[in-house]
Amino acid sequence: MKKLLEVLSKAGFDGFLLMIGTMILLAYFLPKPGIIKEPVSLEEIANAGVSLIFFFYGLRLSVEKLKAGLANWKMHIVVQFTTFLFFPLIVLAFRPLFINAGFELLWLGVFFLAALPSTVSSSVVMVSIAKGNIPAAIFNASISSLIGVIVTPLWVGLFIASATGDFDVTDIVIKLVFQVLLPVIIGISLNSRFGAIAEKYKKQLKYFDQAIILTIIYTSFCKSFTQHLFEGFTALELAGLAAGMMALFFAIFLCVGLLSRLLGFSDEDRITVLFCGSKKSLVHGTVMSKVLFQHSTITGIVLLPLMIYHALQLIAASIIAQGMARRKKV
Repeated sequence: MKKLLEVLSKAGFDGFLLMIGTMILLAYFLPKPGIIKEPVSLEEIANAGVSLIFFFYGLRLSVEKLKAGLANWKMHIVVQFTTFLFFPLIVLAFRPLFINAGFELLWLGVFFLAALPSTVSSSVVMVSIAKGNIPAAIFNASISSLIGVIVTPLWVGLFIASATGDFDVTDIVIKLVFQVLLPVIIGISLNSRFGAIAEKYKKQLKYFDQAIILTIIYTSFCKSFTQHLFEGFTALELAGLAAGMMALFFAIFLCVGLLSRLLGFSDEDRITVLFCGSKKSLVHGTVMSKVLFQHSTITGIVLLPLMIYHALQLIAASIIAQGMARRKKV
């Protein structure tokens, strides 16, 4: 158990997840600070923080390493195909079940999760534990984040209007360019000068990322609780959502594993595909929600499936990774 807790801590399953729960409870009992505009707007602070998160992400991306990683193209295609096509199509197939039951907003949250890029840190940690191809894992997680800046809004934009009745394409694109894409490009362009500094202080930058994420979660749930958007969900329905997220994880995990065997991948590459292809990024999901649902009160509901999936994927993936590592020692 101690070893499992150490693994979960390295992957991000530590006090941060406890703080997420705390922010939700705080939003429930004390929502006013999250929705007031004067004298300080927490929402505006979060907006500025989103741009800084993507700037620092770009600053730590080396163009040379990304170019070198292109060699193993077949494996990269499988990972990105799973992340941005297979994942959303599976969730899309279940849309009628949600719509007919009156849970369209909840389905939008699950679809938003499915359209997100892979997480960086925990994917690499799990691949390392399971003795997989670590350089390939770093490349795939990094390139996935870049692709997600463009592909995630395109996927989600197909359904935002029908679910929320509020989707201005022009406004979303402009905000996406200036708040997300431009900071990433500026960061990458400055990598040769300041990339080493950003890498040196990556632990501090991680804490900054988490602080902004917690602010976004708090303000999002403040809006949702103020509008009484969660009153229609029972404990049984939320438990069903958690079971569905776990089923989604294992469905993707098993299908990707089968595909990698059919393509004849080595054990190391198969491990990389399994963990990079089945994970979803809480960081990108939280900050992208600020762009895609900027004028909406439904962000709390949209983020709910992602937060449940994030916690469950860390537990399941760490157990699987340790099992793979033990088998390799035998």
